[in-house]
Amino acid sequence: MDTIFLHGLKAKTLIGVYEWERQQPQILLLDLDIGTDFLQAAQSDDVADTIHYAQVAEEIISALAEQSFLLLEALAEYVAQFILTRYQALSVKVKVVKPGILASVAQVGVMIERQRVVLENN
Repeated sequence: MDTIFLHGLKAKTLIGVYEWERQQPQILLLDLDIGTDFLQAAQSDDVADTIHYAQVAEEIISALAEQSFLLLEALAEYVAQFILTRYQALSVKVKVVKPGILASVAQVGVMIERQRVVLENN
């Protein structure tokens, strides 16, 4: 499996369990590793035959700006399912970091991996 990655993607969204966290959108950092197959794009040299990473970045930023979450876990799952369904990716690893939330910790966050489920007709 081949991988397209976007690391350090900055996105704003309303997130947090506590009311003080939800007063205004917070900037999160996302690392996305998207599993796909490069064979067709490698042969055609055409961006239409691959997952366009600039489009992924733009759409994730836009989608998260319109959403609200209590938990990083819910946000990570939302992003994973968005990528799997919107781009027909084979798999995705999503890491979400909430910077500066704990003074004594450099980074706090979650990481999940999901694979696209393909149903076969028998």
